[in-house]
Amino acid sequence: MNVTIQAAKLIGAGIASVGLAGAGAGIGTVFGGFLTAYARNPSLKNDLFRYCLLGFALIEALALFSLMLAFLILFAL
Repeated sequence: MNVTIQAAKLIGAGIASVGLAGAGAGIGTVFGGFLTAYARNPSLKNDLFRYCLLGFALIEALALFSLMLAFLILFAL
């Protein structure tokens, strides 16, 4: 019985950590979009950079939530 519960924890933590890969792709998309927009209109650099940092922070928060959930599954349940 204990082996089954441990296996379920590992599988659940692995599924929860898939969000980290999505966060990596999202951060790449945000910065790629920033570079494209900056190349088209360099005069808007300050406004674009603020939005870029906001997008980065939101995506990073989702990644941290995903990591927290994986650790919660592994160590708290």
